[in-house]
This record gives sequence, C-alpha cells and structure tokens, in this order.
Amino acid sequence: MEQYKGSDVDKYRCFMSGEGEKNTTWKWGVLPNFDVVNKLFEEGRTKIWPPGSLEEQVQNLVKTWEMELFHKMKPQDFKSVDITKLTVSVNGRKPLTREDVAKMGGGYNMFLQTSLPEHVRVYNPSEETVDTAHKIFTTTFPRGFAVEILQVYSGPPVIAYKFRHWGYMEGPFKGHPPTGELVEMFGVSTMEMDENFKVVKAEFFFDRGELLAGLTKGAGAGDPITDGGSSACPFN
Repeated sequence: MEQYKGSDVDKYRCFMSGEGEKNTTWKWGVLPNFDVVNKLFEEGRTKIWPPGSLEEQVQNLVKTWEMELFHKMKPQDFKSVDITKLTVSVNGRKPLTREDVAKMGGGYNMFLQTSLPEHVRVYNPSEETVDTAHKIFTTTFPRGFAVEILQVYSGPPVIAYKFRHWGYMEGPFKGHPPTGELVEMFGVSTMEMDENFKVVKAEFFFDRGELLAGLTKGAGAGDPITDGGSSACPFN
C-alpha cells in the first residue's frame, strides 16, 4: 500500500505525474485538476487520518481509483487496478467488467443502476451516456462530490471500509432547481487486491435514494413521483 501516498501534483491522488504517466491519455486531453473538490473535502471532512496510516492509504486509493475511472482512457494507463481482472458490483448486482461499464454509459450510470419502473425514475441510467451523465452531475455539484473514509474494518488483501460522499447542490438536477444545501450519502465497500496492491474486485453497497432525495427537494416539472427508493436493499 506504500504507493498510495499521493503525487507531486495532488496529495490525495496517485499515478498522475512522473515517468509512468508521460504517455497517459487523459479524457479531456489534459491532466485533471482537483483543487476545487480538494478544498470542499478539506472544509467538510469529519476525519483527519495520520500520515501513512492504513486509513489515509485507503482514502487515497479510493480517490485514485475514482480519478482513473473517470479520467484515464486506455486500459494500460490504470495503475490502481488490474483492468484485465477487475469486476465491480453495486448493491449485490451482477459483477461488471470495464467493457460492461462502458456499454452502460460509464461510472455514474454504473453507480445509479435501478430496478424501478422507467416512468418513475428521476434519473434513468438507460437514457444517459457518459457525456450527458458527466454534464448533469458536474452542473449539479459545481464544487464536486467529495469522498472521505470514515472507518477501515480490514486491510489488504481484502479491504473493507465505510465511506461518505457529499457536495452542495448549487446547480439544477433533471429539472429540479438548486437548493444550495448539503447532499450526502453513506455506504460501505470492499476491495480485493492482488500481490501488487492493485484492485481486482470491488463491491459497493449504498442507498441511491439518499442521494436522489437530496437532489429533488425543489419542485421539478413533470415529475409525479420522486425517486426516493433504493435500487436494492438499503445498506445504511
């Protein structure tokens, strides 16, 4: 886990600079900048972990994994995961490969899968693409959607931890006006690592309704029912 100490361009995210990244292909053509969401994180976190602690390393791993998932384009550029073996499941659903995630429209749609009937979905993953999903959430959360690790239950090779995601709804969401209020959700995850401390299997459990409920407080045009339910059993 020693490789998860941040980088010289971002103290919370690894594999963003140096010799190993000189040929990395970034989604927007340039190195991503996380200064705004890092500020949100530092102002709103509830835990400050000691440098070098397991908790800090797990937190950096999670932030690095998210960075690579959303910003790196080529399989060979991923350093926090073994992309040839990686599977991800959400709320006990079928494990997904990188190719499966790409087919369903990327990370946002993967995390917001639902079995609700389409006519009551405030956010419908089957209608969104990688680009439309990115635009929706970056507009809704202009300062980003920060993540912190609240507790680590076990270390590698199978890491189990509790997390908190939060942001401020300062932009509209699917016809619902911004409230300016804090929106947060909690969950747990497990990550199985190989001998090189790369993730080969990840499972996430959380209630998507907790997120969507916070985004639909303002009156929305044409939404008869708010998407307050979970896509699977609520975990928290």
